[in-house]
Amino acid sequence: MNVLMLLTPKSEVCCLTDGCTLRQGLEKMRARGYTAVPVIAKDGRYAGSVNEGDFLRYIAAHAAEGDLVKLLESARLGEILRPDYNPAVTVGVEMDALVRRAENQNFIPVTDDRGTFIGIVTRKRIIAALADAVNAKLRPAEKADLLPRREASGQSL
Repeated sequence: MNVLMLLTPKSEVCCLTDGCTLRQGLEKMRARGYTAVPVIAKDGRYAGSVNEGDFLRYIAAHAAEGDLVKLLESARLGEILRPDYNPAVTVGVEMDALVRRAENQNFIPVTDDRGTFIGIVTRKRIIAALADAVNAKLRPAEKADLLPRREASGQSL
């Protein structure tokens, strides 16, 4: 299976740019209901991902500096990125490596060979694809064994 078959393209992904303010990032994440999103550099490269904890750590570390609103409007996302958080894979990634990465990440950023962000693969999409592959290989009798059994009264479980 090819990673591109599982890809949600960049045009359909909620992304932030590394130059946007913390306030802009928080507002966009809150509006979409996400707890983590990819961050893209101005040149299109994948810069990293941020999550709610990154914002909280930054605010906690700088809270004594004064006005929280000014802090959120002056700091840029590039300042809070952690280099080891949610690393990207390239389009040539092997499926087993993608599955292993999904054990610890809700989404896996995907880049082309030049590091340009092209989209994400979600854990949900990987699980669905694996379930479909297993289901396609089962014989009809094996599929029937996976269905819920009806009780003797004829009622469904």
